[in-house]
Amino acid sequence: MKLVIFDCDGTLADSQHAIVTAMTQAFERHNREAPLRNDVLSVVGLSLHIAISDLLPDGTSDRDIDDLAQSYKNAFHDLRRDPTFHEPLYPGIKNLIEDLGAQDDVLLGVATGKSDRGLHTLLDREGVRDHFATLQTADHHPSKPDPAMIQAALNETGVDAKNAIMIGDTTFDVLMARAASVYALGVDWGYHPASDLIAAGAPRVATSADEIATITRDVFAVPVRNN
Repeated sequence: MKLVIFDCDGTLADSQHAIVTAMTQAFERHNREAPLRNDVLSVVGLSLHIAISDLLPDGTSDRDIDDLAQSYKNAFHDLRRDPTFHEPLYPGIKNLIEDLGAQDDVLLGVATGKSDRGLHTLLDREGVRDHFATLQTADHHPSKPDPAMIQAALNETGVDAKNAIMIGDTTFDVLMARAASVYALGVDWGYHPASDLIAAGAPRVATSADEIATITRDVFAVPVRNN
């Protein structure tokens, strides 16, 4: 059995507008200068507390970070209730999930810095949740690049690391995959440049959902280890 694990924000779904808007609202609510868009996107994928900490000056108290994190969650929740809320899957991703999920020897998973609520809402809205055998989120694990989420996905599905692939758009995903000894496949439509993904150790970077399918077939036909 094979396991294909996806990151969510920046890999499956284009969440950048909502993420930046919610972060801006959270900072403004606490009378802090909102971080720049590129700075916010650079920490997408990390657990929320760590991401916010990276956007704040050194020495900011844990209490202040926790308060900002809660304000971010509240802002994102309010945005999600707005009828104009838009968090679409990237082109070709839904078909990719359906095609891979239909294969008898392939299981699908997610490893994301998103919360349980946010991930389940997205997958339910897009009608693809039933295709996933394992869902690992920041609610239950240390932040990427710690390999805990991938290790939990492997344990839950019974798949060996050599038969798994992690697909993501950030260096955090690549480093997490390498730490878990699974193949790291980057994508070039997310929040970190392809050059950074390669420098972090991704053997290849896909430029489309179709290319993910092609590379996945190649990797599983001839298993490649990252280390």
